[in-house]
Amino acid sequence: SCVCTGNCFVPISEIIAVEETEFNKKQRNIGRWQKMAKLHAFTVYYVKKARNHRWRCSDVTFWCVDEHLCNQWIQALKELLEMQKSRPKQLLVYINPYGGKRQGKRIYEQKVAPLFSLASISTDVVITEHANHAKDNLFEVNIYKYDGVVCVGGDGMFSEVMHGLIGRMQKDSGIDQNNPKASLVQCNIRIGIIPAGSTDCICYSTVGISDPVTSALHIIVGDCQPLDVSSVHHNNTFLKYSVSLLGYGFYGDILKDSEKKRWMGPMRYDYSGFKTFLSHHYYEGTIAYQPAKHTHGSPRDKERCRTGCYICKESEKQLAEQRKECGLKHEEGEEEWKFIKGKFLAINAVNMSCACPRSPKGLSPAAHLADGSADLILVRKCSRFDFLRYLVRHTNQDDQFDFPFVDVYRVKCFQFTSKLSEDNESNVMDIGKKRFGQFCRDHPACCCNIVNSTWNCDGETLDSSAIEVRVHCQLMKLFARGIEENCKDEAACSQSSIEQLL
Repeated sequence: SCVCTGNCFVPISEIIAVEETEFNKKQRNIGRWQKMAKLHAFTVYYVKKARNHRWRCSDVTFWCVDEHLCNQWIQALKELLEMQKSRPKQLLVYINPYGGKRQGKRIYEQKVAPLFSLASISTDVVITEHANHAKDNLFEVNIYKYDGVVCVGGDGMFSEVMHGLIGRMQKDSGIDQNNPKASLVQCNIRIGIIPAGSTDCICYSTVGISDPVTSALHIIVGDCQPLDVSSVHHNNTFLKYSVSLLGYGFYGDILKDSEKKRWMGPMRYDYSGFKTFLSHHYYEGTIAYQPAKHTHGSPRDKERCRTGCYICKESEKQLAEQRKECGLKHEEGEEEWKFIKGKFLAINAVNMSCACPRSPKGLSPAAHLADGSADLILVRKCSRFDFLRYLVRHTNQDDQFDFPFVDVYRVKCFQFTSKLSEDNESNVMDIGKKRFGQFCRDHPACCCNIVNSTWNCDGETLDSSAIEVRVHCQLMKLFARGIEENCKDEAACSQSSIEQLL
């Protein structure tokens, strides 16, 4: 019989590897094992869940005197692992050596590569040398021989890989990305994120923690989390895809200012944020949106998106039924558009909560990863003190939408046109010069000539202020499982475990 070195209860789905083990002679000097001539052993490497959604690789060793029995167990466990069809066997890995604190290559080689090797995952590694290297490469390589693509870096690196992968799928399917009403082809090749950047918002919002080892283990066990993606267009021209934040006004101004201060590192966001808050600029414009009537939740219902989210599943099912009944074009043409004009300090559209260590709830705590909608948050012109109260609520447990100057809507698409571009003139800068005097009368203390803000699209600036945004339900998939409610309870409830096998 086999004897366990300790009490262990692990789902088969969270076993990383099984290996034959050379028995350590020092371990034999205990009790009745002391008299035995030879012992045979195997080690099971598995996921050990710790606090705050952190995962670690742990191991347990089993031993016995019967070599044949030991080999039978090794073979049986390996066969069970082979049955886990969702697990990747071959990965394409892109490493950004310049992002964040320039630790991407070291993090991958020291923390991630050994785990991939242990799990018998083969990898093709590409060290990116310039911007858009990964994106361009994804249009050239045979992506269909891989079970997934892994990016080592921050949100910018993920965005690059996402654009390359989704763009490649549309190109291969003959879909014109410049058509804002095009029904995009779902990308079934999963993306894994190994966090190593200045900001790792997407990883934090889909795993619960920004930790390279945790993310590597989610990739190894083959987790799959669908993710909504928003397409952004201007005048029937494709601009970008977004999975987290589209921000105009406050967050756009922060990004634009921080881009000039990259030498400061991550501190540039704090500096630019403080500077932007003091400037207190507001921007006029018109927002048109279509409500996401297919969704089962609302931005203020406190129903957080968690592993196996019921709202995401039901909303996706409802959206599919609507499209089947009406047809995509008919549905969009018939549904009513709602219009809002005003002066805004911030216009934010989020596909996920956008949670991070500094803002554990994020910009929209009840936003869902895969329900086919975005939460549109409008912060109207208010006093600097009131705006500060709103910002502070991102860091505590109070309802951040409970202000008379804040509105939030769950939408499936929206359009924004700034007041300065409503007359359809193409050269916004010329318009700004003509109306500069009027702008400064609204801001008597201001001595600048900002006439339009910039859209912050997942940490990258957009050239156009007038945009059209459409949410594509579950367009892509991540090696993640969403944020688990309670890791220990979930493991304990599993029916398939080592303990049951033994």
